Amino acid sequence: MNQLRVLQVVTHMERGGLESMLMNYYRHVDRERIQFDFLVHRQERAAFDDEIESLGGRIYCLPRLVPWSKSYLSALNCFFDEHPEYKVIHVHQDCLSSAILKVAAQHNVPVRVAHSHSANQDKNLKYPIKLWYKRFIPQYATNLFACGKDSGDWMFGGAPFQIINNAIDVEAYAYNPTKRQEMRRQLGLENELTIGHVGRFNQPKNHPFLLDIFAALLKKESNAVLLLVGGGEGMSKMQEKVQELGIAEHVRFLGVRSDVADLMQAMDIFVLPSLYEGLPVTMVEAQAAGLPCIISDKVPPECILTEGLVDIMPLSASPEVWAEKVLSKRAIPRTDRRAEIAAHGFDITTEAVKLQEFYLKAYEQNC
Repeated sequence: MNQLRVLQVVTHMERGGLESMLMNYYRHVDRERIQFDFLVHRQERAAFDDEIESLGGRIYCLPRLVPWSKSYLSALNCFFDEHPEYKVIHVHQDCLSSAILKVAAQHNVPVRVAHSHSANQDKNLKYPIKLWYKRFIPQYATNLFACGKDSGDWMFGGAPFQIINNAIDVEAYAYNPTKRQEMRRQLGLENELTIGHVGRFNQPKNHPFLLDIFAALLKKESNAVLLLVGGGEGMSKMQEKVQELGIAEHVRFLGVRSDVADLMQAMDIFVLPSLYEGLPVTMVEAQAAGLPCIISDKVPPECILTEGLVDIMPLSASPEVWAEKVLSKRAIPRTDRRAEIAAHGFDITTEAVKLQEFYLKAYEQNC
């Protein structure tokens, strides 16, 4: 057969966990056999767009995903009318995926994958609507994927699903003492205890509590720095909170970065106090970098891939108790953890082959 083009349906291709996972797979599939194209729901260019196009991918833009909007559904129908070549689509729109899958089914797209990346959603005004659309995903999808057990159980309501690991390039993240020294020098770090966090500034990541933890830590260890990597609409409020807490000189907002692997070398401890997660790519990356980690009890424990690196803390505990736990992790030596990550199935070089073979087999069986 000729090269199979798989349509990945996303909100945008900015630097986030879902998008990073997709790009990891895209970089490592055999692109002579499999090509990824992207249907996005934003008009503006995104961080990964240049790389996608350099790898041979196409990017199509639709309006924002509003599944009850006649204009949106019209645009989606027009897309499938104009692109009957897509026989495999892979939808990453969480609860609202059913709207896209339904239209794809109406256009006789034979392979329709729904992929869950989260074990919950923000409890806002849209939450009941999202729950309504979530019910129909198994009806319109031919295959159900999830990043972890909690994500699949929550999204698919008991329907069987397959776990696709949020695999990474373990070589890129492996602990490197020379790179650590270089990055700490670039960041102007000497002997400061360096706490790290990578994630969008949105509600699930729980940045307000993270800042409270760090403020409590500074009362016990004043020679400390917090590195916050990521962007998002909530960043300005966290910058205000840092000022209110009087810790601004100890907190660095590094923004969206393409060198997360290098930045993790500079960190001493990784903290993830999320309100909910699917299976966070950043936790796979942090462990690959040999970083001691502290996660909340709302982060699925299946993300623990290493021995002795990760501790779980309840969100009900005070910032002071969290701070004590963070400080207790500083004595753990950094070591090479690549073998442990690979043994759990999170090495992209092997996992990309599995996804590639799924696409090819599904196409052959249905087309």
